[in-house]
Amino acid sequence: MVSPSSATPSLKRRFGSMMYEAMLLFGILFVSGLIFSMLLQQRNALYLRHGQQAWLFLVLTAYFVWCWSHGGQTLAMKTWRLQLVNKDDSAITVKNALIRYLLAWLWFLPGLVVAWALGAHTWMLAIIPVVNFVLWSMTIYLDPQRQFLHDRLAGTKLINMAEIAKPEGKRRWYH
Repeated sequence: MVSPSSATPSLKRRFGSMMYEAMLLFGILFVSGLIFSMLLQQRNALYLRHGQQAWLFLVLTAYFVWCWSHGGQTLAMKTWRLQLVNKDDSAITVKNALIRYLLAWLWFLPGLVVAWALGAHTWMLAIIPVVNFVLWSMTIYLDPQRQFLHDRLAGTKLINMAEIAKPEGKRRWYH
């Protein structure tokens, strides 16, 4: 058995979980946007668009903060057997979950701000945030415990529950 402090998930496993999470979030955001549009009788996409964006941001915040503070896992993290814990392997508090959620926006926001500041159009509008995403994912190699920068700053860490539950030496291709 592996101790929780040494069961760090691979980058491949984390990205698999992120991709699955993105698919699940599409459904959550679609239904949330539909509810917003129906309740406020939004007939034009530009009508109340900033209000809808704020609503969807709050829905995402509630989803992640609630899931992380009630068991340390979202549905995608359960599927990929990842769990979010504090540095000392204790359960995540609402405060830590909120801090981690806000810091996780650094995966996207700096690239989007740079693209906006440069007046990027067409393919550059996609390339700049992707470069930001790749650079942010490389922060895992700057940390001796192989945690992302937002986890380090929030005082949290991801652990691989699949590694903890099985004997050493048996690894699958996706670990």
